[in-house]
Amino acid sequence: MEKKSSRLKTLLTPGEVARRSGVAVSALHFYESKGLIHSQRNAGNQRRYTRDVLRYVAIIKIAQRIGIPLATISEAFSVLPEGHTLSAKEWKALSSTWREELERRINTLVALRDELDGCIGCGCLSRKDCPLRNPNDRLGAEGAGARLLEEPADRAPHRSGTDDD
Repeated sequence: MEKKSSRLKTLLTPGEVARRSGVAVSALHFYESKGLIHSQRNAGNQRRYTRDVLRYVAIIKIAQRIGIPLATISEAFSVLPEGHTLSAKEWKALSSTWREELERRINTLVALRDELDGCIGCGCLSRKDCPLRNPNDRLGAEGAGARLLEEPADRAPHRSGTDDD
C-alpha cells in the first residue's frame, strides 16, 4: 500500500501541470488529444500526469515558439517510449533536427527583410517586377492565372499549367 500511496503523490493534476508549466489546462487537453502528452485516469476518472509531462510541455512550447508545427513535434515524440524522461543527449539530437528548419526560416526572413527595403519607396508592388511577390517574374512564364509562390518544404512543386490551379 505504501508504494501505491507514494506513486499517487508523484502524479500531478491538470491544474498543477498548468500552473507549473505556464500553459492553460485546455492546452494540456489539446496536446493530449494530439498525442503529444499522456495522462492516466484515477478512480474518479480524473486526469493525472506523471512529472515528466512538464519537460514535454516545455519542449512543445519551445518548438512552437520557433515555429515548429505540432505534427513535427509529434513525429519527434513518437519514437520515444511513453513516460520516458528525455536526456540531455536525446534533447540535443531532437533539437538539432529542428535547428535546420530554424536556420531556413531565419534565412527566409532575412531575405524578405532585405527585399522589403526596396519596396517601401516604390509602392507599386508590381505583379510582374515585385521581388517579394514574383521574383524575376518567374510565375509569368508559367502562364495566366494564380500561382503558388512558395511550396511547403515537404512537398514537391506541382504545376499543371492551367488557369484553374
